Amino acid sequence: MNRNTPLSPRPVHEVSHRVQSAAQLRANGVTAAQTAAQCLPGGPWQQLLPGVYLLHPGTPTNDDRVRGALLYAGRPPAGARRTVPDRSGPGYGEAMVTGLAALALYGFTSAPPVIALHRIDVLVPRTRRLRSTRFVEVTRATVLPRPQHRLGVPLAPVERALADAVASLTDASTVRRILTEAVRGGHCEPTSVVRELNAAELLGRAHVVDAVDALLIEGRAVAEGRLYEMVRTHGLPEPLWNVELSLPGGGFLGGVDAYWPEQAVALELGTRSPREEHVAFPAEREHLERLGVTVVRVTPKQLRESTARLSVVVRTAMMAAEDREPAAYVVVLPR
Repeated sequence: MNRNTPLSPRPVHEVSHRVQSAAQLRANGVTAAQTAAQCLPGGPWQQLLPGVYLLHPGTPTNDDRVRGALLYAGRPPAGARRTVPDRSGPGYGEAMVTGLAALALYGFTSAPPVIALHRIDVLVPRTRRLRSTRFVEVTRATVLPRPQHRLGVPLAPVERALADAVASLTDASTVRRILTEAVRGGHCEPTSVVRELNAAELLGRAHVVDAVDALLIEGRAVAEGRLYEMVRTHGLPEPLWNVELSLPGGGFLGGVDAYWPEQAVALELGTRSPREEHVAFPAEREHLERLGVTVVRVTPKQLRESTARLSVVVRTAMMAAEDREPAAYVVVLPR
């Protein structure tokens, strides 16, 4: 058999994609020698990555590169490679695309197209002994997140993909653009992004801190807009917006995003940083509720996905005011 001898029709008809791993080719009856012969100079195939082959002589497409990266990163460990792969599965194992490539596949306009990227980041378990090679950059995680799937491609959740992208970026404007788009486009909430950046130990970088400040401002503006729309659309009484509550003697009780003084109902948007959420909000809420003020906490995600349900929660809190003791007198000031 020379390099121009065509393969038996069986593998060609049975493969589901023109990018295949060595294990998948073996499962379709293609020997290592046949694969090597097809990949000789001028042959119909080419080796895309170690153990991954493009069954076409032309330039790899976006899809080819992504699938190749996943097949390379998802191949089983050396001791398990002789097992027969499941032909019905994609062969990606636990690997998933992350970083800028994942953002591009999520549809971020601020991320370069996959074909323009010099590398594709793939996330794998920390225990995998796998090297970065060619256009594949291996990133490891102690605990892998649950992937999101787009057109059959496993992607790291947006928050994790953002953190992995930011880790590789030094341009402040690019970092700000992708973080802002994440919130403005409704991909995720600011606090979850900050939490992921903190876990990746990226908040010590000056350009990341500046971008996070802009992210939180953007997230709050989007959430406030949805809150105003909820009040108008569902016919809730107009509250006092963005006020501070304090005791008559001057003791500060906390700032709230909306307050209905007649019913003593306050609404708090969950747009603080993770540390503020953990430390400040519970203390303020406990203090206000001891004084008879009902505090409703609303997350940006709830405002995006279920304003009708939230309006019922707020209205129910107002109606419950008729059955409880009058709240203590509090001073309301603009925030």
